[in-house]
Amino acid sequence: MKIAVVGTGYVGLVTGTCFADSGNEVICIDKDAGKIARLQGGVIPIYEPGLEEMVRRNFQNGRLTFTTNLVEGVEESQWVFIAVGTPQSESGAADLTTVFEVAKAIARSANGKKIVVIKSTVPVGTNKKVQALVDEHSAHPILVASNPEFLKEGAAIEDCTKPDRVVIGIRSLELADSFHELYAPFLRTEHPLLVMSPESAEMTKYAANAMLATKISYINEMANLCEKVGGDINDVRRGIGHDARIGFQFLFPGAGYGGSCFPKDIRALIHMARENGEAPAMLEAIDAVNEKQKQVLFNKISGHFHGKLQGLRLALWGLAFKPRTDDIREASALALIDALLKAGVSLKVHDPQAMENTRAIHGNKMVYCESPYEALEGADALAIVTEWQEFRNPDFKRMGELLKNKIIFDGRNLYDPKSLKAQGFTYYSIGRKTVCPEK
Repeated sequence: MKIAVVGTGYVGLVTGTCFADSGNEVICIDKDAGKIARLQGGVIPIYEPGLEEMVRRNFQNGRLTFTTNLVEGVEESQWVFIAVGTPQSESGAADLTTVFEVAKAIARSANGKKIVVIKSTVPVGTNKKVQALVDEHSAHPILVASNPEFLKEGAAIEDCTKPDRVVIGIRSLELADSFHELYAPFLRTEHPLLVMSPESAEMTKYAANAMLATKISYINEMANLCEKVGGDINDVRRGIGHDARIGFQFLFPGAGYGGSCFPKDIRALIHMARENGEAPAMLEAIDAVNEKQKQVLFNKISGHFHGKLQGLRLALWGLAFKPRTDDIREASALALIDALLKAGVSLKVHDPQAMENTRAIHGNKMVYCESPYEALEGADALAIVTEWQEFRNPDFKRMGELLKNKIIFDGRNLYDPKSLKAQGFTYYSIGRKTVCPEK
């Protein structure tokens, strides 16, 4: 099949590349000429495990091309996917300006019947508006479908090629067979392609992210309560996770969620609910709990040093909002960095992938270290915000020698408190009792 994907951001680039890897001819389109030139030169604008090699292979084989020419891309394709950004507006709603601009451009460029697929995360009712736009601006029949993405950063290729399910929202049943053919290579393990109305498909995306964010905020609130009453959140997590109705996924206490999806989508859903006369009390609580949780590590650091933070040197491990990505959007680390810098703390930071993105925001306000151990040299304490695999089994003896004080503030519960105590560390974690060395 011949496919055009408009937008070479995270979703567009991954989706287009995976379609090309399954034998389709894919044209990825972006108005950013610099980005397109870099992609043509094999430079990938995001970090996603396995993506760089897959892009280069399909580009070299001629199945994947990159262009700024939307007209040409639309004319040569049967399918046109819209995968542009829908950033949060000042009201909290998703900003659909680019979606509508692209839809009109596709309609004007169409040289025959086209299937336009909205891959971007959009509020309920967007499909209907896009269909009206293309009908108004095109002389050719265009069918608009909704096909929300469920990609996890760090595992996006796996999610794209081996999805739990594929959701499509259509008004014309003739599209169902076409989608079955398109997604057949990805559904060989009998996972379903779910056909529903566009409104239901649009709502499914928001409802899924809201459910996952709910579990994170819930376990974080339980963790904070455990600290007050003397419980251990890891024990509680095991106690409830073995209940099949609850499960373990997304029940990991920490320093709050971030990224390009959960915060933005929760707020867009809140706005959508209010616009339709609903009081989204639970959604508002999810967001409020998460914003509060992003301050937990700072509060622990401030409490330990009795509020006297001016002049302290702190090492910080982890800048990305989650491991296996360089994405720092809404990252908990950024909230911690802002609070620490404001308090007069000097920072030495390390992250395997996200340091350049952080430097673009904070410049030289911090020292960027090429190794985690370099960040520890002479630091008064260590704070851990992202659970990168390489942080899980460090050399604690070496850490103790490099740190000025053997103090760790762990925002992801990576280590065993008893073991840290035996090695002479003061160890703060989330939802567990703080341990100090024997005196």
